[in-house]
Amino acid sequence: MPTIAVVGAGPQLGLAIARTYGIHGYDVALIARNRAKLEDLAGELAAEGITAAVFPADVLDRTALTQALKDAAAHFGGVDVLEYSPVGGLQTVMTTPAATEPADMQHEMEFQLYGAIAATRAVLPAMREAGAGTLLFTTGAGSVDPVPQIANVNSAAAALRNWVINLHKELDGTGVQAAHVAINVSIGTPAVPGFPTAQPEEISPVYWDLHTTKRDQAELVFSL
Repeated sequence: MPTIAVVGAGPQLGLAIARTYGIHGYDVALIARNRAKLEDLAGELAAEGITAAVFPADVLDRTALTQALKDAAAHFGGVDVLEYSPVGGLQTVMTTPAATEPADMQHEMEFQLYGAIAATRAVLPAMREAGAGTLLFTTGAGSVDPVPQIANVNSAAAALRNWVINLHKELDGTGVQAAHVAINVSIGTPAVPGFPTAQPEEISPVYWDLHTTKRDQAELVFSL
C-alpha cells in the first residue's frame, strides 16, 4: 500500500486529507505532538476501513520529527506523500510589520519553514531514489497576499512558500512533486465575521489533485 504522512495531523484539515487519501487506498501516518489525540484520529480512520498509525513528534524538535518520519517509513515500507500543515495555535503574538522584532519572527520561522525543511529531508532522499513522490505544504493565503495585522506569521509563511516553489523547480524531471497550498478561507468555523468559510472536506480534494492530475503545478490557492 502507498502511504501518506500527515505532519500536524488534527481533527479538521489533517483528518480530511488523511481520509481523502485513505479512501484511495493509502495507509496513513499521523504525526503531531499529542499521542492521545492522534490515537483518536487513527480510531476514526480505522472505523472507516483506513489503516493509520501514530508517530508523536513536535515539529519544533527537528530530531524527533525526523525520527517520527523514519519510523513511519519503516512501519509502512516507505512514505509516498508528505503533507505538512501544523497549526501553531496561540503560541505566537501577532505583530504588524513596523512593530515586528526579530524575536517575533523566530517561533514562526522555526515552526513553519525549519520544520518543513526537516520533514522534507527525512523523506526526500528515498523519493528521489525511487523517482516518485509528492511533497505538499500548507499555509494561509497571507503567504501570497499578506495582512498587516499578522505580519510575522505571514512573513514566515511566505518564506516557506518561496522555498517550496524553488524546491518544485529543483525537482523538475525527477518524478518528485513539491507544491504549496495557500488556503484563503477559514476552516470549519469563521475566524472573522463575514470571512469565507469552507469545510475541511471541501479543501482536501485539492491535495489529491496535486498528487495525481496537477503534478506540474507548484502552487494552488484555495478560495471560494
